[in-house]
Amino acid sequence: MSPARPRATPAPLAGSSLTAARRVRELALTAGGPAVDVLVVGLGATGAGVALDAAARGLSVAAIDAHDLAFGTSRWSSKLVHGGLRYLASAQLDVAHESAVERGVLMERTAPHLVGAQPFVLPLTPLVSRGQAALARAGFRAGDGLRLAARTARATLPAPRRLSAVETRHLAPALRGTGLRGGLLSWDGRLTDDARLVTAVARTAAARGARILTRVRALSLTSAGALIRDELTGEQGEIRARAVVNASGVWAGGLVEGIRIRPSRGTHLVLRAERLGPLPAGLHIPVPGETNRFVLVLPQGDGRVYVGLTDEPVDGGVPDVPEVPETDIGFLLDVLGSALDVPVHRDDVVGAFAGLRPLLDTAFGEAGAAGAVRTADVSRRHAVLTSPDGVTTVVGGKLTTYRRMAEDAVDAAVRTHRLSAGPSTTAALPLVGAASPAALAALPAPRRLIRRYGTEAPAVHALGADRPELREPVLEGHPVTRAELVWAVRHEGALDEADLLDRRTRIGLVPADRTAALPAARAAVGEALGSR
Repeated sequence: MSPARPRATPAPLAGSSLTAARRVRELALTAGGPAVDVLVVGLGATGAGVALDAAARGLSVAAIDAHDLAFGTSRWSSKLVHGGLRYLASAQLDVAHESAVERGVLMERTAPHLVGAQPFVLPLTPLVSRGQAALARAGFRAGDGLRLAARTARATLPAPRRLSAVETRHLAPALRGTGLRGGLLSWDGRLTDDARLVTAVARTAAARGARILTRVRALSLTSAGALIRDELTGEQGEIRARAVVNASGVWAGGLVEGIRIRPSRGTHLVLRAERLGPLPAGLHIPVPGETNRFVLVLPQGDGRVYVGLTDEPVDGGVPDVPEVPETDIGFLLDVLGSALDVPVHRDDVVGAFAGLRPLLDTAFGEAGAAGAVRTADVSRRHAVLTSPDGVTTVVGGKLTTYRRMAEDAVDAAVRTHRLSAGPSTTAALPLVGAASPAALAALPAPRRLIRRYGTEAPAVHALGADRPELREPVLEGHPVTRAELVWAVRHEGALDEADLLDRRTRIGLVPADRTAALPAARAAVGEALGSR
């Protein structure tokens, strides 16, 4: 049976719209009110996933964050949904299989509008020996085996194969042709935008009854709840809960004693797409002198290209927004220069961002001192820990496996506190905007909007039906429209200009673009405030 054609302007999923007014109303009901079943601290991918998992089991949920949705690590990723290939190389077979399974869940069931197949070319340059090439090819075949074991369809992720030199240059014209022996083509999952995934998860949780409360800081935690402060008003209060899940990522150790996080910094550069020319595929550029480390070149389809990433240990305090050191920028430019025919200079870097991976420090004490073990060697397996007083903390892992991390955390909280709840259902629960490829293809909206909003794309586009100026780009050279800013304030919980430019859209990754877009963002926020 073919899917019914959707309405021209479908309404958002009932109860999924997040607004400033809803935040005020639900915070008033929660602070000082009856105990909820589960309080979640942190609204990155994992915390939003915990809120959805618990709410989908019929539990009452409040989820808080001191800042915004996807404020921390979840917005600084490579925008990739990895199938676990790199974990095979380090013999982390369980992590590799889990990653492949969760990639398939996202691509085929829960978020096919946000996650698609991304081709990558590994160029066989003179710096890549024939032995290294053979090893890489075997790795890609093993990765395809992971796809098969995870039961992800071949139509979703095509097979890897060897490319001729001509085919390689066709997919990556910027590559240096001298000595190029060909390339290896592989496929992986790619997010339209990591912060948009978090927003979709949070809104889906809200549609299931979860109270999603941004700008609410947890000052202290116990197994019975949290002392909190409204960061917009300064007012303090208490949220009571039967179970508490600490999903605050790199900040987890500051809320629960005994949790030691070993942050690892991943840095990306932002380049203008015209600097590298057409890039039909992404690139895996081998790091000279290393056998299993690559720099990724990721075309974004919005006039930008990301180049990353590094994996460096971070000592000291954890900042709200990590800084990008010049050493990381220099390293990434050097690796680019080893393979590209097009010179890329420091002045070509129009933006840069760094994220801190919240790895659990299991090596401290065994290795003798902090820093004795490379963070690249620390397991990406997540951990769910329960403190002596009953607070559940989930740390480690990665964006791809956020759903499984959330499921395990809720399982632990339910078991510890004997909550009445069934098994997780989120592996088959579509997120806001999700639909089959056929249904998405039939939507009457621009393709770019469908890749960002799924079934809600016609509603976003319809905002410009009577106001054509809303269909205009926010700034020249970037595709985000003014309608998207209005939608983010009305339905996605954006409260200020930073929410709009730095998370609901990614305009803010380029400082010059951010400055140019500020007036439009202020107008969208002001219009929403004036209409309340």
